[in-house]
Amino acid sequence: MHRDELRTYLDTLLEAARFRDYCPNGLQVEGRAEIRRIVCGVTACQELVDAAVARDADAIIVHHGWFWKSEDGRVIGHRKKRMAALLAHDISLFAYHLPLDAHGELGNNAQLARRLGWTVAGRFAEQDIGFFGAPAAATTAGAVAAAVAAALGRQPLLIGEGSRKVARLAWCSGGAQDYFEQAIAAGADLYVSGEISEHSVHLARETGVAYLAAGHHATERYGVMALAAHLSQRHGLACEYVEVDNPV
Repeated sequence: MHRDELRTYLDTLLEAARFRDYCPNGLQVEGRAEIRRIVCGVTACQELVDAAVARDADAIIVHHGWFWKSEDGRVIGHRKKRMAALLAHDISLFAYHLPLDAHGELGNNAQLARRLGWTVAGRFAEQDIGFFGAPAAATTAGAVAAAVAAALGRQPLLIGEGSRKVARLAWCSGGAQDYFEQAIAAGADLYVSGEISEHSVHLARETGVAYLAAGHHATERYGVMALAAHLSQRHGLACEYVEVDNPV
């Protein structure tokens, strides 16, 4: 598959143009024209780049790419090392941040719901990033926390009473703690995200709405996994997800 054909396909599939984001979505570093083998991962860190080189990959697809608006844009130090490895081996880098959170089938939030048996009833928060719905059956915050721990392989942090009944929940993967108030406004009994902030604890205590912080990395593995499987099945590309452990 030609690199530009893949770029057009992914940009269209994930509706990249509709998002206001903190980084460029799509092709971030241009490599060789023909793409047959792809390495996928959560973040374009050095370990993932090295894994792509070792596997003779033509491209890397990630959720967290490069060139964030808030970071130093100079290509020095670790940034130079990462980019030098890509350029030396002619590997393309594709990154989809908010588009890979929001996609209704392949996105991080859709995939979390699928893995945990949650029913999606609607969207909330900026650019419809967050999801809300219901658990598979009547449950409690503590039971949801246990199910999330089993599914994600990571012990989450529950703020609130474990005995609180959960009929309606809201979730948004990654660093989405600032959507907590909007989740409360959407009627959630429990909000699930990757991270939590100091002020979120007080909000949970004062409103009675439980908060489950399940890990930024842990909640954002499954979108890129699903995208890798989709590309393999639809286009016959060799797509391998590479896990780079991250406890956060």
